[in-house]
Amino acid sequence: MDVTGIAQLATSIADTGNKQAVGIAVLKKAQDLQASSANALLEAIPPVPSAPRLPANLGNTINTTA
Repeated sequence: MDVTGIAQLATSIADTGNKQAVGIAVLKKAQDLQASSANALLEAIPPVPSAPRLPANLGNTINTTA
């Protein structure tokens, strides 16, 4: 193998490493953006109103013969 081939191989390997590093950085930024968007959506959900005052006997049994 000649010197030019070794230099081209080394350059190719370095370029691949740089491309992967850039791809990972972009992926992390996209994940951060999605996380902040999800948090904003969760915070935008209005609070659930409390349940109305029901008698104490309601909800204690289940009709299993229906």
